[in-house]
Amino acid sequence: MSGVAIVAYLSAGVLFIRSLGGLSRQETAKDGNWSGMVGMGLAIVVAAWTWLTETPELRVNGLTMLVAAMGVGALIGGMLAARVEMTGMPELVAMLHSFVGLAAVLVGFSSYLGPRGIDVSDSVRHAVHLIEVWVGVAVGAVTLTGSIIAWGKLKGSIGGKPLLLPGRHALNGVVALAIVGLAVPYMQAPGTDGVSSLILMTVLASLLGVHLVMAIGGADMPVVVSLLNSYSGWAAAAAGFMLANDLLIVTGALVGASGTILSIIMCRAMNRSILSVVFGGFGTGDGAKPAQSADGPQGEAKELKADEVGQRLREAKSVVIVPGYGMAVSRAQGAVNELTRLLREKGVNVRFAIHPVAGRLPGHMNVLLAEAGVPYDIVLEMEHINQDFPSTDVVLVIGANDIVNPAALTDPTSSIAGMPVLEVWKSKLTVVLKRGMAAGYAGVENPLFFLDGTRMLFGDAKKSIDALVAAVR
Repeated sequence: MSGVAIVAYLSAGVLFIRSLGGLSRQETAKDGNWSGMVGMGLAIVVAAWTWLTETPELRVNGLTMLVAAMGVGALIGGMLAARVEMTGMPELVAMLHSFVGLAAVLVGFSSYLGPRGIDVSDSVRHAVHLIEVWVGVAVGAVTLTGSIIAWGKLKGSIGGKPLLLPGRHALNGVVALAIVGLAVPYMQAPGTDGVSSLILMTVLASLLGVHLVMAIGGADMPVVVSLLNSYSGWAAAAAGFMLANDLLIVTGALVGASGTILSIIMCRAMNRSILSVVFGGFGTGDGAKPAQSADGPQGEAKELKADEVGQRLREAKSVVIVPGYGMAVSRAQGAVNELTRLLREKGVNVRFAIHPVAGRLPGHMNVLLAEAGVPYDIVLEMEHINQDFPSTDVVLVIGANDIVNPAALTDPTSSIAGMPVLEVWKSKLTVVLKRGMAAGYAGVENPLFFLDGTRMLFGDAKKSIDALVAAVR
């Protein structure tokens, strides 16, 4: 590799690190995105130039195929980015993870069947290369199928109810042992004769990816998306080893490590164990069903009209807004920003409370609020605002459910038991904006709706907020 390419790779790596750093705060997220895009563009150009330089026999045909592939990829990516709604972002992210897994599988087979630059007479280097291929294909296959199942669950094509097969953990263990065991004949096979073992392992790893994610309940999908992000990073790093591409190794390691850290943070926010995520059945209580009342809803929900809620908002000194997935579905963030502006002009202290797993993607609500123009300094994380609810006059819960469910703290039989939640019921008045009384994504009944301090404002979130804006104005 030439000195220019090395410097370019180092520059791209620095830009990726700056991108991750920028994305850690809302104020710098836009700059972080630009750093990531510039770094990726630089990486693609240098990688293509290096490959064409080192393989002159493929320069003409290779360049044609490369440009065509990049053109098709750019066209597909552009169309997806232009068409996707913010509510569809979680599904898009899950599908993009599957592409990374597929790429790792294809690179692995290509590297095994046509190992360029690998001296097969050097037994140590050849063995290391075979291990790289095996690990890369295995991680890629799990990422590929797991991400497809996650996409289906997020989209609603696959039900959010977990698939709890009898002895599923033992089944996962047997499949994992089989994947390891198949490595023995694969490593011992001469030439490329081990391809049958590689194919069988790929099938088993793909089935493992399906089963792991199918065993996860719908309410826990935000953590799954984060974990699959980590898997995709490690798959990319494995591909980097197979291709002897240092930048791909570094980039994959950055994505894998950051995804793992985020998954751990989210697990702590949901009182879960990261090991229970990795081995499946996450959030299911090892087969326990969500607690449901045998006699139906306990109590009667009390309703308020928009003008009554508007009156309470005008009289309030402190208001906290809790956005949820329902706000995203109704595209109410712009109206919420308008309501916030009006209340602040009237001297009301308005803040937002964000749960780490609000919506179906980490940071989903933050992005929506930033898109609408809500000031960053009034958007607070759960741990920074939970203690303020007792002194809050009005809490508006917009399309959120499980993240404000007191059953998480009071019902040990609930499937969300132990999950830290936004304790909105401690405020003087909690107004829940919902279309109806349906359970949330976890399928768990929410006793918040029947508490004395809670009132329901039924209807589409966008129309309800517009009505509140008119009432406050």
